[in-house]
Amino acid sequence: MFDLVKNVFRKRYLRRWRSTVKTGLKPLGAVNSAIVFINAEDKESDACKEKVLAYFKSVGIKVDIFFFDFSKKSKEERQITSLNTTVLRKDLNWCGRPSRDKVSQMLQTKADLFISLIDNTDFPIEYMAECSTAVFKIGRRQLRGRTFDLVVEDSPTGSYSQSQAFGEITRYLGTIG
Repeated sequence: MFDLVKNVFRKRYLRRWRSTVKTGLKPLGAVNSAIVFINAEDKESDACKEKVLAYFKSVGIKVDIFFFDFSKKSKEERQITSLNTTVLRKDLNWCGRPSRDKVSQMLQTKADLFISLIDNTDFPIEYMAECSTAVFKIGRRQLRGRTFDLVVEDSPTGSYSQSQAFGEITRYLGTIG
């Protein structure tokens, strides 16, 4: 019963806050800024962040990186990512919607390109992707409503790490125009 109520509210949130910007494949030359979401719980998240920063610097595109970190930390553990650009468990409401503050910070970037390296379809990334005003959206798994314009799924021989998935995304970006 609780899941049913939660899903009703999730659908209502998506209907209310979904971006109305038309999206589609865009050549890299038409992109001025990008936003990339990385799972901070992944042990290779720092290496992935450096790879993302290096790539976008090499193509002359401003990039902002946001992290999802829903791990439970003990009092001795410290947050290693910036609190401004990290969506934490405490930033989610009872049905999994990120706080308006985090969504506003994402929207302030005015990114043309949205990339999710998060390898799931959980509500927090679905909500952020749906709210984003980016004109080109890329993800690892397609969401309800076909939110992403390009989806880079895992290889048939095994699953990609975030860095490997980003490598595949950059390969596709290079061929789009």
